[in-house]
Amino acid sequence: MRVVAAMSGGVDSAVAAARAVDAGHDVTGVHLALSRNPRSYRSGARGCCSIEDAGDARRAADALGIPFYVWDMSEEFADHVVDDFIAEYTAGRTPNPCLRCNEKIKFAAVLERALALGFDAVATGHYAQLRTADDGTIEMHRAIDMGKDQSYVLGVLTQEQLAHSLFPLGDTTKDVVRVEAARRGIQVAQKPDSHDICFIPDGDNAGWLGEKLGPRPGTIVDEDGQVLREHDGAYAFTIGQRRGLRLGVPADDGKPRFVLDIEPVSGTVTVGSRESLAVDALECVKPLWCGAAPAGTLECTVQLRAHGDEHRARVTVADDLVTVDLVDPASGIAPGQACVIYAGTRVVGSATIAATSRAAVH
Repeated sequence: MRVVAAMSGGVDSAVAAARAVDAGHDVTGVHLALSRNPRSYRSGARGCCSIEDAGDARRAADALGIPFYVWDMSEEFADHVVDDFIAEYTAGRTPNPCLRCNEKIKFAAVLERALALGFDAVATGHYAQLRTADDGTIEMHRAIDMGKDQSYVLGVLTQEQLAHSLFPLGDTTKDVVRVEAARRGIQVAQKPDSHDICFIPDGDNAGWLGEKLGPRPGTIVDEDGQVLREHDGAYAFTIGQRRGLRLGVPADDGKPRFVLDIEPVSGTVTVGSRESLAVDALECVKPLWCGAAPAGTLECTVQLRAHGDEHRARVTVADDLVTVDLVDPASGIAPGQACVIYAGTRVVGSATIAATSRAAVH
């Protein structure tokens, strides 16, 4: 097959490209330029969008002896990821920009361009596994290395996209990948993993949003509606947040308080006890299925954060509404987050959390 290897400049994508070459594919390395001003994004090893990363990707491609190109995806990235991130926080929701990038950029815009150019598939360094079912359906499963499993942020992929995807690292641990990179002479063998959000230069989400949106004053209140203090913008808070609330006056019971709710119109942020964070039901919208949509009620597990635990659940699908009853209550779950549904290790699909219901506090 003719394969585009998406090369971020990190060790995972470099080894994924190498394995695609070993498998006999005709591989071309592509680095995605996601900013018209790369210096405005995080530099060094913490991101995946810097000038240094582009250079690392090119050197890895040279070591593998494959052609290398830079594709300008900055307009698509700004429209579908950065602007979406701002809009979601403005609406009081908590988005996952990496998941949105996979959906709209790496496996939509990039795959569309690759297929138009005559390529057959896109290979990435994500940790997930693809298997072909007896009926020919392409299934996505969790990676062998659960500590690196990235199936959660890939839960937005459709059957058509999975049919044109390759994840060469799904059966491998990160330690093995680093050893393999060193053996192949790839210079980024020991490069640290990227962290945080690539388009926020210093990792200060609240400060970055404040620059974009300006002051939007509101109040922080307790569960009884008592005003505790004023704030400059509800976008600086997320459901489940404990640190940085600067409340001054302790709770009556002396225990820490957490953000329970964000009302974006009035800018009211409600705080309360850890126990009040527990939810046992979710309403989710905009479902995306990796195969056929489940029929009836599905006994399954769900994952609600990129590195979160699995929760046993009963999922019911009615048109575009997905109702999730959690057997195992979860804490700190915010509208805007993705609910990814699993049947064992297989990813069934995902939906966006629109509303939560709190478990009874005893």
